[in-house]
Amino acid sequence: MLWAGRMRLGTFGILLMLVHASAGCEFGPFPYSATGIVCRMTKPAALLLNQETAQVIQAAFRNAKFPNITGERSMRLLGQVAYGLTNIQVNDLSIEQSEVELKEDDAIHIAIKNVTAAFKGTLTYGYAGAWFLKLFHSVDFEIQSSIDLQISIKLMCQKYQVAADASDCYLTFHKLTLHLQGDKEPGWLKQLFTDFISFTLKLVLKGEVCNEINFLAQVLANFVHDLAANFVRDEDISIDISLASVPLIKANYLESHHKGLVLYENYSDVFRDSVFSPSLLTESRMLYFWLSEHTLNSLALAAFLDKRLVLTISGEKLQALFEAEDTEAQRKVVQMIFQGTSYNDSVAKVWSLAHPQISLQPEGIVVKSLVAVEVSILPPGEEPLTVLYMEKEITVTIQAAYVEKKLILHPLDSRIEFQVFKCTADPSGNDPSIRNFLQTMISVVGIPEVISRIEPALTSLMNSKGLNLFEIRNPEIITRKGYIIIQLDFSFPNHLLLDFLEKRI
Repeated sequence: MLWAGRMRLGTFGILLMLVHASAGCEFGPFPYSATGIVCRMTKPAALLLNQETAQVIQAAFRNAKFPNITGERSMRLLGQVAYGLTNIQVNDLSIEQSEVELKEDDAIHIAIKNVTAAFKGTLTYGYAGAWFLKLFHSVDFEIQSSIDLQISIKLMCQKYQVAADASDCYLTFHKLTLHLQGDKEPGWLKQLFTDFISFTLKLVLKGEVCNEINFLAQVLANFVHDLAANFVRDEDISIDISLASVPLIKANYLESHHKGLVLYENYSDVFRDSVFSPSLLTESRMLYFWLSEHTLNSLALAAFLDKRLVLTISGEKLQALFEAEDTEAQRKVVQMIFQGTSYNDSVAKVWSLAHPQISLQPEGIVVKSLVAVEVSILPPGEEPLTVLYMEKEITVTIQAAYVEKKLILHPLDSRIEFQVFKCTADPSGNDPSIRNFLQTMISVVGIPEVISRIEPALTSLMNSKGLNLFEIRNPEIITRKGYIIIQLDFSFPNHLLLDFLEKRI
């Protein structure tokens, strides 16, 4: 019996989302010490994702390139009977039930029940005796089948990335019936071929379908890893999501642990003091992300090194900043600073002088940064003139939320300390009206303006990675001392995986 080609059958790979395992990777005696990011998917999420199994199977069968099957058998009086099944296609595929169970510290068990499918194609047969060969008789055939699949997925670590072992796979046949030329009644030809063709087909399906499941499991594992890696990468800044410790497979959840180290040019990130413990996460929501303070701090450093923390404001935006309050005192100070120059001929530049420090506290995300502000006027035909320069240390507490597929950053309070202050309207620096006005403007208008620029930029970045494709319900962003937790319920965009399968199978 010969088997040529490969089937493309995907049944369960969606459950590998956010799950990583460790076997063959060395993590040291303190498993969570280097953990910067954690993903936990609870049983309700696994059950929801398992509902997509039927669509994955149907997509795979629709696109499958079924190989030819050939064989021969000795028959009394007829001699050697040779046969071949060609042009095999599948029609009318249906799945009655698919179940998933998490075996603690063992594997993901998936039971797919009553997969019914009609295989159609051409049967070529002939008789090969001792002195003659007569072949090339062909009839159309249809095979009605009903199959149960039992799959146990064990998860391993290869090069600190997930590798799925689905070789523990069994097929049980409830029905495998051959019909020839559309005739449903037994005939001598059907009686002759049914038994040993059915036996051959069972062996082929058991071997090749399970091999294909194992193959596709690893393909999907790589796909999920690449998808996640792309999500945490933007130009030259990325996050190392390789495994940091042995993952957990519990009866109610799956949990993976990742290094969360920031990668940027020659910057070397090291983290060995994580406060993570599985007890920090609950099981009431479908999906959890845990991020360390170190990871967020490293991202802020990379953004600073990449010169991204620079903001230029001019025209109407600049006018809105300096004229937020229409008072006589405000108008006087603005006139002194800008010396009567139009806002259209002025520009303000804001940038970080040092790496912003991020501290995660129960009240929110505390950002401390040394910031420079420079205001210049551009007299027509003359060189730009700096009329205001100041350096200030700003500490602001921010609460974050995700609402209607948009990131919302809400500043709670802020503290400002001037380090350097130079203004052409007040060379001595003794006029308190200018400094007081600027301090009020920065607190009330400036910080919200900067945050309002960051919100859409981060939302756009996340959407470019496909976050807006998910239906996220009731997301919560919770800060604690040293870490942040994002917890949510969701609906999976099944077309994401199906589109991938369409390209691969």
